[in-house]
Amino acid sequence: MTTNLKACLRAMLTALINGSLALLLMLLVEFAISGTLRITAPYLWAGLLIWVVIFVAQFLRQRRLCRSNQAHHQPSACHTRH
Repeated sequence: MTTNLKACLRAMLTALINGSLALLLMLLVEFAISGTLRITAPYLWAGLLIWVVIFVAQFLRQRRLCRSNQAHHQPSACHTRH
């Protein structure tokens, strides 16, 4: 696999987990305030925006880490978290 693909997969997984948790937290607060569990468009847009921001940041970070490790001839270090 190429460096960009590895970084993309890791970033997508991280963003999916964090975006889902953020959406769940927003829905929990909505339920605590109003007593009903409504998934409205602003919550979905906010969850999507959070996903995009986390994905971009993690993709750039993972790509930099993988390239740095490849430069030091450590191909397996791309799979470890730093």
